[in-house]
Amino acid sequence: MSAFRTIWTTEDKYVEVIDQRKLPHEWVVEKLVSYKDAERAIKDMVVRGAPLIGATAAYGIYLAAREGADMNQAFADLRASRPTAVNLFWALDRMKKALETTDNMVETAWKEAAQIVEDDVETCRMIGVHGLPLIEEISKKKNGEVVNILTHCNAGMLGCIEWGTITSPIYQALQKGIKVHVWVDETRPRLQGANLTCYELTRHGVPHTLIVDNQGGHLMQHGMVDMCIVGTDRTTRNGDVANKIGTYLKALAAHDNQIPFYVALPSTTLDMTIRDGLKEIPIEQRNQDEVRYVVGKSKVSGQLDEVLICPETTEASNYGFDVTPARLVSALITERGICAASEEGLTELFPEYK
Repeated sequence: MSAFRTIWTTEDKYVEVIDQRKLPHEWVVEKLVSYKDAERAIKDMVVRGAPLIGATAAYGIYLAAREGADMNQAFADLRASRPTAVNLFWALDRMKKALETTDNMVETAWKEAAQIVEDDVETCRMIGVHGLPLIEEISKKKNGEVVNILTHCNAGMLGCIEWGTITSPIYQALQKGIKVHVWVDETRPRLQGANLTCYELTRHGVPHTLIVDNQGGHLMQHGMVDMCIVGTDRTTRNGDVANKIGTYLKALAAHDNQIPFYVALPSTTLDMTIRDGLKEIPIEQRNQDEVRYVVGKSKVSGQLDEVLICPETTEASNYGFDVTPARLVSALITERGICAASEEGLTELFPEYK
């Protein structure tokens, strides 16, 4: 489907990733040769997006085994690299289980990390299979006119491995000849919608329009949005959803305007150990300079630069995520099908969690 993946291995069995901080202006590849490289890539957001974070952590464990590092320390360091996305902990737990009974840690870790990557590709493809009918239904109701989809942040292939979560049904709709158009929130503070979602939609030929974060409600009020699809970094047992800061406000606007608000999620982002997202999901607070500065290409020099947008003495708050209550979510789109954002809905699709 796509011409590239977001993480891959080299002939000498190291790992390479795209430095997503440089997109859309520069294509920079980083080689990871130690687990500390993987840890830094996750912490500094060279890679981001829950599934890709999990895959990078898995390969980080492989690199730790290869270099003969203290494995307990490697697991601990990687677990501490980001607090909110549950895929990180899921992937590390899966790697630990795979290594418990092996005599060849390096080979086992290599194979298990590779399988985590392949599993995510198929999972995201199936999210698209199940999400596609939602777009088809709206297209039929509009007699083939353009389906306008609003999204927030980036939960496309750049946050995953290949298909992405929110983009998988969009790409599959485009392949079927359905007319789609995506309203892309710029998504402050790091502008991941503007930088990343617009980048990959451009590469895949998907019509889209960049909007400021606060424009979505206006578009919904004026009938210019048919559906919303967002991703998630952690979803609780009762269907509460943690996603990039600002998602909650879009859900409120969609609810007020009777517009369906869907969350596309691989089951690896489920945290069935907690029920109350507002109380139990840890919300990452990041460096205030991500708010105080913006990064872009200079009109004058053509070079990437950081620009201060406030007085030098102004302090900024930078919560990375917010929690959207299940009551505002129309449905969850998973690799096994669509369900209500509730314990009953989730356990019907995933009976192993009953």
